Amino acid sequence: MTKLAGYRRPHPGTQPDNDYPPYRSTAKRHPTQPLVIAPQTLSELTGPLFGWDDLKPGDNDLTIQHKGEPIGERIIVSGRVLDENGKAVPNTLVEIWQANAAGRYPHKTDRHNAPIDPNFSGAGRTLTDSEGRYRFISIRPGEYPWRNHYNAWRPAHIHFSLFGQAFLTRMITQMYFPGDPLLAYDPMYTSVADDNARKRLISTFDWETTVPEQALGYRFDIVLRGRDATPMERS
Repeated sequence: MTKLAGYRRPHPGTQPDNDYPPYRSTAKRHPTQPLVIAPQTLSELTGPLFGWDDLKPGDNDLTIQHKGEPIGERIIVSGRVLDENGKAVPNTLVEIWQANAAGRYPHKTDRHNAPIDPNFSGAGRTLTDSEGRYRFISIRPGEYPWRNHYNAWRPAHIHFSLFGQAFLTRMITQMYFPGDPLLAYDPMYTSVADDNARKRLISTFDWETTVPEQALGYRFDIVLRGRDATPMERS
C-alpha cells in the first residue's frame, strides 16, 4: 500500500481571516461552523494534469488577443512559483484576470461607468517552466469603485489562479503595485494581519525585465506554503 504525504497547513498569521468585518462580503461567504478536514486520499492528491497542449499561442500576451491594440500602459509581469523550501514548482498552470486601464471588467455584472476596451479581454494563462518561471504581457489595470464602504476604491491589482497537479491544489491571490496610496484603505489587502505577509502581495519594479520603449517590468514571486507563503484568498 502506498503511503501518501499530506499537504502542510498554512503558517499562522500569514493568511487572511475567513471573516473580516471591514470586507463586508466575508460576512455571508465565510464558514459558520468549524471546518471538517477531509482525509487526503489518492483522488485528492492526484490529477488534473495540465500540459502545453492546453494553451494557445498568445495566451500569456493579453495585448495581442484581438485585432487592435488595447489602450493603456503596457507592463510585463513575471516571477517564479516556489515551494516553502525555495524549490521551483514546474509545469504549474498560472491564470490571471484583471480590469482594463480604465478599471472596468468585460463582464455584464460590472456596472462601473468607465469605458470597455474592445481590444482587451483581461485574461491570460501560461505554464511555469522547469525553473518555476512564468511571464505575462499586459496592460496596467485601473482602480475602480466597489461599494464596500463609503468612497471605496480598489487599488490596481491582478488576480492570480494557480493549479497544481492535484485536485486540492488550486490557489487564488492578488498582486498589487508598489507605491499605491489606496492599499492602506483596502480591506482585502489589510485583511492579512501580518505586515510582512501583506507586503508579499506587492510586486516589485524589475529593471531587468523592462523592455526599452515598450513596457515596464514587475516581479511577483509566489510561495505556496510555509512561513513565507504568499497570502491566498480563503473566502
